[in-house]
Amino acid sequence: MIEDLLPIGLLIVVAKLLECLLDRIGLSSIVAYTAAGILLGPVAGIVEPTSKLQVFLGIGVFILFFLVGLDEIDIPGFVATIRGRFFYAAILSVVISMVAAMVVTSDLFGVRFALELPFRDALALAGILSMSSLGLVAKVLADKGYLKEPLGLEIFTTVIIAEMITLLVVGFSIGEHTIAAPDHLWGAFGVVILIAEVAAFTVVAWILSARVMPPTILFLKRIFNVPELSFGLLIGGLFLVVVGAEEMGLHGSLGALLFGAALSGLPRQVHNDVMPGIRSAAEGLFVPLFFASAGLRLDFSFLSLPLATIIAVLTIPSAGKFAGALIGAYLARLDKPYAQAAGLMAKGVAEIALLLVLLENGVIGQDVFSLIVLAMFGYIVLMPQAISTAVNRARLTHRPTMPSVVPVSFARRALDDITAGHVLDPSRTYPEASLPIRNFADEWIVPDQQDYVVVDEGAVAGVVSPARLTSVPMGSWGQTPLREVLRPEPPHAEPDEPIVDVLQKMSRHSLSVIPVLEKDSEAFLGTITSHDVVDLVLLMDEIADELKVIEKEEAN
Repeated sequence: MIEDLLPIGLLIVVAKLLECLLDRIGLSSIVAYTAAGILLGPVAGIVEPTSKLQVFLGIGVFILFFLVGLDEIDIPGFVATIRGRFFYAAILSVVISMVAAMVVTSDLFGVRFALELPFRDALALAGILSMSSLGLVAKVLADKGYLKEPLGLEIFTTVIIAEMITLLVVGFSIGEHTIAAPDHLWGAFGVVILIAEVAAFTVVAWILSARVMPPTILFLKRIFNVPELSFGLLIGGLFLVVVGAEEMGLHGSLGALLFGAALSGLPRQVHNDVMPGIRSAAEGLFVPLFFASAGLRLDFSFLSLPLATIIAVLTIPSAGKFAGALIGAYLARLDKPYAQAAGLMAKGVAEIALLLVLLENGVIGQDVFSLIVLAMFGYIVLMPQAISTAVNRARLTHRPTMPSVVPVSFARRALDDITAGHVLDPSRTYPEASLPIRNFADEWIVPDQQDYVVVDEGAVAGVVSPARLTSVPMGSWGQTPLREVLRPEPPHAEPDEPIVDVLQKMSRHSLSVIPVLEKDSEAFLGTITSHDVVDLVLLMDEIADELKVIEKEEAN
């Protein structure tokens, strides 16, 4: 056992030391971790992949996908953007990109340089080549101060939609255990079976993760003073979900991804209590070891591939992805399509992790794995500067076409220090519950507002939307008061509640407005709408510009 610890210790120490060195020249930690594996493996021959190392590698994969689901998947934000122009832009980008990638991964187009993988494997690899990295985009925008600006929100929204779509495609097709149907039936019968399995697993995992686990953790923490209770329950729950996914014939990484996505709605109190421990374990042990293990498997075997295949794999998916991003942005009439395209070209952690899963399952060989991982390094090294340059130029003449909602994951990164009290507008007036529906329809309904808070003698009576008015015949609108069509007892926020939690409540209950009540007296203070948060992003951008002008004047 002791001898098995030597390679693990060497990989972790060298990986973290290289991270320190490469960080000084602006290179990603992923490059440092993988370089450690290359140095200790193919270059020096000190460490080789072993079965003992595979145990840590497997845990690293699941923790990695758990963090991707937790940080980058925003189901409510995704659903809220459907039918919006950002959704159309992302869909077009993904479709065009995947068609281009399928040219080189499948035999559908009959070209000689294609890898000619079976359809399900070709689809999985094409999905990976078409992915965008929300984590990389968010980091670049945050580091440059662009994340709190309108253009940053627009790029973030488009990338999160594109990443979710490609992750779902890859999740449906990845791994040798996906379905037992023959490959020629996979396109019809197999897809139906797989979707049913994923749907059933998702429902069960989502209920347990999003509805059962958070209140259970809060309850136990109130009663027992056990160190790292939340951390232990989440890690144990993660492994149980992974086992459940594998037992249902799904890949464990998909289970970890869904588990993380379901827990992305954790209250900030629990999130802030649990995540430091999970991130320490991940970033100090499992993630460095995982990518170092990827480096152990890199070699020059890709040089045995036909030159035309190498060139095609490196260029056609990239060209298709960039073209798809531009076409999608233009047809959806988004401002600054080149900035949008640069954001969608970002590659990061999940792609290499998925490629390693494909390699472990025998979907791709060592040659294809090495070639594409090296291409991913190119993206990781070059795209941050390309994104920064494109966004910086676009900001000068940007005309905001803001999304109608702010994704919760965006608020988690850009508005983490904002509370409901910062956004609350106490000066608004509200319709009374006794107001006839006819008067409400004529005097209160305005374009682009979906929900309205209704009051009764200064207290919240409920929420009404124009769609609920159709339940009453129009001939009775003049005599029917609003209280007859209200959605009673809506969720509410408190002034000191983080805006992230407020948006999470609004998304969970499909509301675009939420009343704010005093914490102790529950007195009605006002409301927050999704448009208020969008306006906040615009205001923060204007304040930042004004501060720059003031600083420039003071410097002169």
